[in-house]
Amino acid sequence: MKKIITLLLVLAAFVNATAQDITGSWTGKLDIMGTKLNLVFNITKGSDGKIGCTLDSPDQGAKGIPAEITVTDGTAVKITIQQLAVVYEGRLADGMLKGQFTQNGFSFPLDMKPGTVKQNRPQTPQPPYPYTTEEVTFTNSDDNATLSGTLTYPTGFDKQKKGTVPVVIMVTGSGQQNRDEELFGHKPFLVLADYLARNGIATLRYDDRGTGKSTGNAAEATTENNMKDALAAVNYARKTGKFGSVGVLGHSEGGTIAFMLGARGKADFIVSMAGPGVSGDSILIEQNRMALAMTGLPPYMTDAYCTALADVLASIADGTAMASPEEAVSKATREAGNNLPQQLADNLAQVIKTATPWLKYFIAYDPTDDIKATKCPVMAINGEKDTQVSAQTNTSAIRRLLPGNPSNTIKTYPGLNHLFQTCTTGLAIEYGQIEETIAPEVLKDIAEWINTVGKKR
Repeated sequence: MKKIITLLLVLAAFVNATAQDITGSWTGKLDIMGTKLNLVFNITKGSDGKIGCTLDSPDQGAKGIPAEITVTDGTAVKITIQQLAVVYEGRLADGMLKGQFTQNGFSFPLDMKPGTVKQNRPQTPQPPYPYTTEEVTFTNSDDNATLSGTLTYPTGFDKQKKGTVPVVIMVTGSGQQNRDEELFGHKPFLVLADYLARNGIATLRYDDRGTGKSTGNAAEATTENNMKDALAAVNYARKTGKFGSVGVLGHSEGGTIAFMLGARGKADFIVSMAGPGVSGDSILIEQNRMALAMTGLPPYMTDAYCTALADVLASIADGTAMASPEEAVSKATREAGNNLPQQLADNLAQVIKTATPWLKYFIAYDPTDDIKATKCPVMAINGEKDTQVSAQTNTSAIRRLLPGNPSNTIKTYPGLNHLFQTCTTGLAIEYGQIEETIAPEVLKDIAEWINTVGKKR
């Protein structure tokens, strides 16, 4: 999931001005065509008298980004982002910083007031809990990765017959995330683990390799490596001898991993939350098409960009030698039949520059065979407004490919996004602005389904 979401702002450097009266945190909302983005500038004065600044973008999960800032006369502030052609210029007046935010020639008013942004997350559980948890570790010896996680026992576990309580291994989406799948102040896996524990279901959630307390090489890891980490969790849960059925619940890329393990007969049941049903390159192209359409870009230009993107992704997957990212993009756009705005061409070049082993694997991987080979009970769900893994495309593919099983449940939830929040547009920029972490209906359906298919009596 984090690999797919792109930050709008990246600020770098420091200052040497003297403006003691503007030190502190300043917060404001940037209105971009109706979408509001909270920004916070943290202005500090060091012991050497120099003024420093960092940026927080809470709605995008960004904190403490170094900022380049100049201050004149103690009241006029200028913050510059050269690599993104971004400038903020404001002046202190009536207790506020009043100014303009400009990027690539487009200017927006941005007034800042003292303070920070408090994110309200009412579903995040708070102690005391009516259940017990245990810190555990397990190892993927093939990759020399040791994973650290939390095993949550359901309420009344000690009164249950041994070997009857189902346990669910929870697998995060793309990008390195902690055991709570924390994003934008939301902790979806903590919320889900809490709900399941209160409904008779054990869970094991863990920090991704190289994150939190887990070790392992994350830079070179692909979805297959992440699948081996999840398999280590499955094996650990089975070896405890404490549980009955062992299932896998995965979100986004985690849904792919759930199907991988289901196809290999390693899971007794799986829950795919917004898991792909088509190849990775198709996911990325459709993602970009939806995002560009929402910006109002002319259809012919969206088509040209997506055609060029498809060519770029194919070259990455094939390992085609490229003289330079810029030349590769120029070739792709010529073949697409249209010149692209520089910003879109730069974005394509950036895709090439950041082609990691994970991306190369993701582009080439097609889940068709794994979905077809999954014989265990499957719950595959998605949000109707998901703009990262389209429900219409992926849920229908899963429905078509999945072998018949009376226990299977495939469902699309109206009005929900990729994180299963009740939303307006489904765009990623909304994730941090929404207080809800997971729609209650989704929590209820997952618990009821697992208790139906996962209980061993």
